[in-house]
Amino acid sequence: LHLRIAVPSAPSTERGRPVLCFHLSPVSGAIYESLLGDLGRDRIAVAPDTPGYGASDAPPAPPTIADYAAAMGEMMDALGLAEADCVGMHTGSKIALELALQRPDAIRHLVLISTPVYTDDELAQMRREFAPMTLHDDGRHLVEYWKALTDWRGPGQSNEDLMRYYPDHLRGGPHRHWGHRAAFDYRYPEHLPQARQPILVLNNADDLQRY
Repeated sequence: LHLRIAVPSAPSTERGRPVLCFHLSPVSGAIYESLLGDLGRDRIAVAPDTPGYGASDAPPAPPTIADYAAAMGEMMDALGLAEADCVGMHTGSKIALELALQRPDAIRHLVLISTPVYTDDELAQMRREFAPMTLHDDGRHLVEYWKALTDWRGPGQSNEDLMRYYPDHLRGGPHRHWGHRAAFDYRYPEHLPQARQPILVLNNADDLQRY
């Protein structure tokens, strides 16, 4: 499991609660680099690459959200983190929620960037839209994906900003759809009411806002 971590210089007794940041599929924890610098001023801040993405090894078979969350729990143990708050975006928000359900005493607060509730028809459409990428000899799949990213770029996000993370969108290779597969099989209506932690939901102006 590859991760990025920011550790403050302040003594441990003066630090806030650690924060774990889980990314959307199919990119990597690199999307949190700027945020880690801010959070890491007074607390440990960690942004792992979900298994199979970024520089993390892929599991031997398609995982579930519960599998991803269990891996993050093992990461907490390896880092000696007895408790943490979680930030998650898209697929990462489901990993954060499931980790909170698996470790209710260790995960204290959740910030979920999108909590989409799909109908069965919408799920079917999502599974078609996020199916494995078809590779073409002329590389047009790369251009099509680039155009999709530009459609949803954030305010003030330049082509240079997109290019910085574009390679991570592709590093999952033949497994890059596994995160979406896991996310679409994990439904908020069944799991969200089980959480005891305080939850802040951020509904960004992105492709999931209408859900």
